[in-house]
Amino acid sequence: MSIVELRQYTLHSGARETLIELFEREFVTGQQAVGITVGGRFRDLDDPDRFVWLRAFPDMAHRRRALEAFYTGPVWREHRDTANATMIDSGDVLLLRGPGFTPEPGTSEVLATVCHPTDAADFDAYAARHLGPGHALHRTEHAENDFPRLPVRTGEDVRIWFGPAEPAPWPTQRLRLEPVKPWPRASPGVRPDHGREPGSAS
Repeated sequence: MSIVELRQYTLHSGARETLIELFEREFVTGQQAVGITVGGRFRDLDDPDRFVWLRAFPDMAHRRRALEAFYTGPVWREHRDTANATMIDSGDVLLLRGPGFTPEPGTSEVLATVCHPTDAADFDAYAARHLGPGHALHRTEHAENDFPRLPVRTGEDVRIWFGPAEPAPWPTQRLRLEPVKPWPRASPGVRPDHGREPGSAS
C-alpha cells in the first residue's frame, strides 16, 4: 500500500485542456524524475471545469522529499505560472493509503466513489461482500501532512474505490471520469495532436 493523493482541481472556464496539455507534456515526467508515481488523470464528465488526478509515494517520508524536490525544481519553476493561471482552486485533496489507480488502456469512463462510512466495521463487511482487488480500495491516511505548502482535507474518514459496485448505505459522492490519454513524446517543435484543441486560461 502506498500513500496516495486524490487531487480535484476547479479550473477557470475553458482552461482544462490548457492544463492537461501542460500536465502531460511537462508534469508527468517532471514528477516521475523525483520519484513520484503519477496515476490516472481524468476529465470530470459532469463538470467541464474539473480536472482529477492521483499520485503515489512509498511512504510519508518519501512524499515530503519528492514534493520538496519537485516544487523547488526547474520544471515547476518554469511552468507554475501557466499552471496556476488555469486554476480557481487546487486544495480539494484527499490523503489516502491504498494501491494507487491507473485505468487500463482504452478505458473510456471510470466511476470513482468517495464514501463517508459511519462505522468502520460495517464498511469492512460491505467491502468484503461487494469490492474486489480491481476496485483499488483506498482509505484516509491520518498522518499529519508534513508538506503544508500543499494543504489536504482533514477531519474526515473516507473510503474510495474505482468501478461499479453495489451502492453503499452511507453518504457518497460519485465521479464519472474520462481518462486522459498519455501524450507521446514528440520530436522538438512538433506538438502531439489528440484531437482536442486546448482552451486558454482566463
